[in-house]
Amino acid sequence: MTARVLVVDDIEANVKLLEARLTIEYFETLTARSGPEALQICADEGADVVLLDVMMPGMDGFEVCRRLKADPKTQHIPVIMVTALDQPSDKIRGLEAGADDFLTKPVDDLALITRVKNLSRLKMLMDEMLKRASTGEQMGMDQDASAFGGGAGLGGKVLLVEDHARSATRIMETLSSEQTVDLESDPQRALMILPEKDYDLLMVSLSLSGTDGLRLCSQLRSLNRFRQLPILIISEPGENVRLLRGLEMGVNDYLVRPIEKNEMMARVRTQIKRKRYTDQLRNRLEESVEMAITDSLTGLYNRHYMERHLTTLVKEAVQRGKPLSMLIVDIDYFKAVNDTHGHQAGDAVLKDFANRLRENIRGIDLACRLGGEEFVVMMPETDLGKAYVAGERLRQRIASVPFQVSPNTELTITASVGIATLDGADDTPEGLLKRADEALYSAKRDGRNRVVADAA
Repeated sequence: MTARVLVVDDIEANVKLLEARLTIEYFETLTARSGPEALQICADEGADVVLLDVMMPGMDGFEVCRRLKADPKTQHIPVIMVTALDQPSDKIRGLEAGADDFLTKPVDDLALITRVKNLSRLKMLMDEMLKRASTGEQMGMDQDASAFGGGAGLGGKVLLVEDHARSATRIMETLSSEQTVDLESDPQRALMILPEKDYDLLMVSLSLSGTDGLRLCSQLRSLNRFRQLPILIISEPGENVRLLRGLEMGVNDYLVRPIEKNEMMARVRTQIKRKRYTDQLRNRLEESVEMAITDSLTGLYNRHYMERHLTTLVKEAVQRGKPLSMLIVDIDYFKAVNDTHGHQAGDAVLKDFANRLRENIRGIDLACRLGGEEFVVMMPETDLGKAYVAGERLRQRIASVPFQVSPNTELTITASVGIATLDGADDTPEGLLKRADEALYSAKRDGRNRVVADAA
C-alpha cells in the first residue's frame, strides 16, 4: 500500500535509516529535523502517519504531538512516538499528548512496517469518513464527522483467546478500564462464541497449550462474516517467522511478551477505531445505495431502479421462455385528496397504499413507485390470467378498507389497474410498459376502480 509518512528526528542518521526502510516498502517519505518544521509540513502538505522522535532539542516530541492533536487540520493524523526511553512514564506522557502508538529504538523492521501500515489504513478510513461528511453537508444532510463511531476507540467488545490463567488475568485487568473483555481458553469454542456477539477485536495467544493460535486466525479469515474483524496476536520473543505468517494471512497487529500495558491499550484502541470506521463506511455505503434506488416516502423502489431492473427481467424471461407481466396501479382522484385534506393526508395515503401493495404481492414480485400516485408491480413467471387475478385482489384490498389519514379522518380510496404481459422474444421493456399504461388509461376512462388487461 502507499501512504505518505513524515519522519521527524534531529539526528540525520536516524532519519536516513527510517527513510530507507520505509522506501523499500514503497511508502512516500517526508522528513523534518525539528518540531516546528514537522508542524509546518503537516499543515502545508499533510501526512498519513508521523514517526515522531521524542527527544529533540527545543520542542520535544510530546509538545509536537500535543500541537498536532490540538489543530483541527492535523488532529486526525496518526502519530507514532519513537523513543529510546522504554519507560512506562514516557508512554503515559505520549498517550496524554495524543500519541496513537509507540516504537522503541532500535526500531524493529517488522514492528515499524506493521505499525505504519495499520495507522495509515486508519487514516485513509478517517479521510473517507470526512469526505462523506463534507459531501453530506453540501447536500444538506445532517452529518458530523466528529460524531462518527470511531471516537477514541473506547468501550469496545474484545474476545481474548488465552489458556494461561495469570496472563489472561493481567490482560483483562489492564483492558477492563477501557473495554469489555470476554475470555475463552479453547479456540474452537471461541469460533462458536464469535457469532453470538458483535465483537470489535479478537486477541489470540500464539502460546496456547496443544493447539496453534494461527489456525484460529486462518479459519476466521476464510469466513466472509469475519474478514473485517480485527485480529491482534500475542507472541513470545523471537517468533518473527510465525508473526510474518500471521500478518500474511490477515492478522492486523501483534504484541510481544512481556506485554507493556500502555502499548497494548494503544494498539487495542487503534484496532477498535479501525473496525468502527469500517463499519460506518459500509453502513453509509449501504444507505447511499438504498437512497439511490428507493423512494424516500414509500420505501418502494424508485423509477430509476424499475427501469434498469425491468430490462434485466425482460432479458431473462426471453432467454428462459418464461412469461413476465406488469401491473401499473394508479390511485383514483388522488389530487382531490391533496386539495381537500392537504399534502400530509396525501402522504399518509401513499404510505398506506405502498404497504398494501407489498402485502398483496409475492416475494419474487417487485413493487416500485413510478411517480406521483402511480405504482408498478413487475411479476416474473406470471401470465396475463394470473396477473389479472393478482390485480383484482389488489384492487379489492385497496377499496375494501378505509385509509386512516388522521386520528379522526378516514378516506375511501380506490385504484385503477392496467396489466400487460411480455409479447414474445421481440418485445421490449418500453413496449411492455407502454401497453400496461394504455390498459391503465382504459381502466380510468371506463369509470376507474377496475382492472383492465391488455391482450396485446
